[in-house]
Amino acid sequence: MLSGYRLMWVVVMFDLPVIEKVERKAATAFRNSLLDMGFAMSQFSVYMRFCTSQAQLDTYGKRVEDALPEGGKVNILQFTDKQYERIISFHGKAKLPANKTPDQFDLF
Repeated sequence: MLSGYRLMWVVVMFDLPVIEKVERKAATAFRNSLLDMGFAMSQFSVYMRFCTSQAQLDTYGKRVEDALPEGGKVNILQFTDKQYERIISFHGKAKLPANKTPDQFDLF
């Protein structure tokens, strides 16, 4: 059975240099690699992906590590689906509805 305490989210947050053309190209390539791995942009430089197991989470963590550009700072956070549901989000001053787990159809 799928449990909100076993289902996980992985969040990649990053600040990458974009002064030089080569840096911009590397930052774009990194963002594109995250999208190719199934991450969705939550905010600028913050990408999230739902994982159904610790093994899957470890796999994506390694894939992100393999795609890292030379410069900048990258953080990879991991948390349970139950913790994800407790995120409080706003757009401007308007509070957004609570996050929900992707539907079974979206998972597979």
